[in-house]
Amino acid sequence: MKLPIASLLGLALVSPVAAAQVDFKKQVRPILEVYCLKCHGDEKPKGGLSLTTRAGAIKGGEDGTSLVPGKPDQSPLYTTTTLPEDHDDVMPPKGEKLSKAQQATLKLWIEEGAVWPDDLKLQQREKVDFVKQVKPIFEVNCVACHKEGHAKGDLRMDDKAAFFASSSIFPGDAQASKVYTTTVLPADHDDLMPPKKKGGPLASTKTDLIRDWIDQGAYWPDGLKLEQKEADSSGSDRDWKAVIAAIHAHLVKTAAAEAAKFQNYRGQVSKEVGFDMVAIPGGEFMMGSPDSEPGRKPNEGPRHKVKVDGFWMGKTEVTWNEYELFQFPALENGNNVSTERINRELQVMVAFPTPAGGGNPYVGKEADAVTRPTTPYVEMSFGMGKDGFPAISMTHYAAIAYTRWLSAKTGHFYRLATEAEWEYAARAGTDTTYYWGSDAAPAGDYAWYFDNADGKYQKVGSKKPNAFGLHDMLGNVTEWVYDGYKADAYATAGDNNPVVPGFAEYPHVARGGSWDDGVEALRCAARFFSEPAWKMRDPQLPKSKFYLTDAQFLGFRIVRPTKVPETPEELAKWWTTFPAFK
Repeated sequence: MKLPIASLLGLALVSPVAAAQVDFKKQVRPILEVYCLKCHGDEKPKGGLSLTTRAGAIKGGEDGTSLVPGKPDQSPLYTTTTLPEDHDDVMPPKGEKLSKAQQATLKLWIEEGAVWPDDLKLQQREKVDFVKQVKPIFEVNCVACHKEGHAKGDLRMDDKAAFFASSSIFPGDAQASKVYTTTVLPADHDDLMPPKKKGGPLASTKTDLIRDWIDQGAYWPDGLKLEQKEADSSGSDRDWKAVIAAIHAHLVKTAAAEAAKFQNYRGQVSKEVGFDMVAIPGGEFMMGSPDSEPGRKPNEGPRHKVKVDGFWMGKTEVTWNEYELFQFPALENGNNVSTERINRELQVMVAFPTPAGGGNPYVGKEADAVTRPTTPYVEMSFGMGKDGFPAISMTHYAAIAYTRWLSAKTGHFYRLATEAEWEYAARAGTDTTYYWGSDAAPAGDYAWYFDNADGKYQKVGSKKPNAFGLHDMLGNVTEWVYDGYKADAYATAGDNNPVVPGFAEYPHVARGGSWDDGVEALRCAARFFSEPAWKMRDPQLPKSKFYLTDAQFLGFRIVRPTKVPETPEELAKWWTTFPAFK
């Protein structure tokens, strides 16, 4: 006799759209994507086993098939999950053993024929930690009105059993769960939760966590009760300042202790992952293009002499190896993929309350206190490769957030280059169209572009560098710079370390051209600027602050000035896309 799905999940209700058969998308897919694809995705499938498709699961790997539809006892995809937690072959390993309910769901699904749409390819996702990520949201924003003795709408959110007995939550189906759908209503909607007068609407980072938690089965530890808590009464501005002040103190302390020499060096993001920085001496150059340059556009002038101070610049574009340590926190601990997400805004420092004895709550936690990206809803390399390849498709906001995180983590002040710094570094003392000369013919020796890139980006540092020793300044991926875009910026920005701060989410400047551009776009003076079309196909509503799904040509590299800004306020200016978009 088969148990009802509700019994398998250990919950009181199932989604109204669930049939008698296990729903693969809502019940099995989250298990595979969160627990299995970290080791058995397409890029480096352990043991040759890829679980991104049904065909791949049936085909199996070096040890044979993983899935035998109709026969769970012959399907390692199920049987390995039932092994003792200390068994060498238990899956998933490393203390992430599936719950009895999850094992039962897999078993029943396989018994029923392992239905899995042929056109559905799975993507690795991050597990939402209820205690660290969802519980604080509920306790601050929901429990006050939905608790024992004050259960508005007969909904309690302080007690697990009472909550799951309601009609507001359907594990595995966020879109059928009012506890999620009411949080993403328009700000003026009568049913918005929490209502506008009580802090709604929630930030997308919070609603995304609630959605993912439900879709992953809405795990809530037994015996855990929620308590009403108040939001930090100090306000978001004070929180932002506290974080920046802590990081600023960290940078100043490191700078004083090191007294760094101005020379090339290698930085470390983790024990295994590092990055090379090149010392770029200060100087003067002619910024922009002459009227006679083929392909010149009006926004590249007027050409004028500009002075820049010395700085260090990344030898290559930031790679996925580096960026994913920021994107997926547990990678820092040597795991293949994150086992928990740190998805909090800078202004909500839930995880690091002030110690009972007082003192600075951020010391030693600076990197963890920085906003990290939400879980992507597409595979962000788009199949072009990750190991040694440039990270792509991040928003200007995300690139800046990475520099904040890297600064807090390393104790060195990193940021995006100004547009002037970028062109100065790209030209590397030359005054020609490209840094190899004005003739486009040798482009293939120095750059990846449309004619030689085979329709995708390539590994960083595989082409000849410019005279400063920088690789891929032209081609491979277009690179974010700090500046907001103005067509007439050169006429108004000045000539001594000029910079044009951003003034809106769009447009910001990107430079260098990419694998998807013709050689003319690789000119040192060519300017590009962002626009909403760069995330036109973003499936999320509201659209993500972190991902540009239609900008697969776009990445970034970092710079490190020789001096730390004198005040936290000056530091903060370099770490905001524009003032209203922290």
